[in-house]
Parts: sequence; C-alpha cells; structure tokens
Amino acid sequence: MKNFFLLLAGFMLTGIVFGQNDPKAKEILEQVSKKTQSYSTLSASFVFTMENKRENLKEQNSGSLLLKGKKYQVKLPDLGLQVFSDGVTVWNYMEAANQVTINHAGDDSQGVLDPASIFKVYEQGYNTKFVAEKQEGGKTVIYIDLFPQDNSKEFTKITVAIDKAKMMIHSLITFGKDGNQYGIAVKELKTDLPVADSEFVFNKSKYGDVEVVDFR
Repeated sequence: MKNFFLLLAGFMLTGIVFGQNDPKAKEILEQVSKKTQSYSTLSASFVFTMENKRENLKEQNSGSLLLKGKKYQVKLPDLGLQVFSDGVTVWNYMEAANQVTINHAGDDSQGVLDPASIFKVYEQGYNTKFVAEKQEGGKTVIYIDLFPQDNSKEFTKITVAIDKAKMMIHSLITFGKDGNQYGIAVKELKTDLPVADSEFVFNKSKYGDVEVVDFR
C-alpha cells in the first residue's frame, strides 16, 4: 500500500523540494502544484495498476480519492479496502475480514500513510527532467521524470504525465527496483465540490458487527 500512497503523493505534487533540475520541468511542476493546492476539495476516480513484465504479471483495480485539506478518503472496492482520515486519526477498513484498524495520523507502522506523509514524500529530494510533449487522445500530454536523490529508495524513478490544457495530473508510474511498475491513471477529476467532514471519519454503525483493532 505504500507504493499506492506514494502515487497519491505524486498526484498531489505538494511540497516538492527539487534537487538538480531541468528548469522547464521545475516550472511545469510548480504550476501544477500551485493549481492543485488552490482547490478546496478534490475528487478523483482512477485505475491503479501493478505490472511486472519480467514475471508476466499485471493487476488492475479501480478506485476513488477524496481530499479536503489534510483530510482524505480512499476507496479500492476491487481490493475491499477503504481508508479514512480526518487529519488526526486514520481508519483502515478491510471488507474481507470486516475489520477496521485505527492509528494516529502520521503513524505508518501498520502500512497506512497519513496526509502529512503523503504531502511530504517529495521533501526527500528529487531531480527532475522534462521528457516529451505528446498528442494523445485529442489532448497534449507533458511527460516529466522524477529521480530520487536517495539511492536507498525502492524505486528508480516516477514518470508524471500532465494534461497541458488543464495543468493537472493525467497519470503517474513508479518504477520499482524489483521490476514492479505501479501506476495511477485518472479517469475523472472534480474540484471544489461541497464535502462534509463526516466523509473522512469511519462510521462504525454502517459496517455491522465490525471488528475494531485500535493501535493508538
């Protein structure tokens, strides 16, 4: 799941600290980051993929993301997973076991990253490179590569695809050292929708005889 949340961090492109940079790539990423942060809420549907060409493996799952400040909600129905956070507490619900685990936001010991971690992933430092600008499906898409400065990272690069007209993320791919490629392709994106704070809190009453495991 950490690879998944890393991709969400890339989706937000918030708090990026650049290293050795292609000036053109830096300028584009800063524009995307500024525009993304200007929205009060963000709602997106996406496809999350994991592919390993060496092993001839490919998995694909649909999902949704809802963001409001430091609050977030992620749903991956194909995996039976839902994650809620109100910025203080994180609830990780697994449908198969009808179990919810509870952690403090910021505690990733159970494999769940909170908004603070999501928004600060890039503060470890990345080198950026403008790759190409292509016409795809009637839109202009900009490709930028980000390379981690920390060689101990489990991946070698992240490729970000940006819809030039909207200056918003179109897709991302993380290239793992183990040969796995993790991708998110945005299908639909809505901004500034009215969203109640209750959407970011796990409501136990909706899940019957759910088992609660509290790690706080």
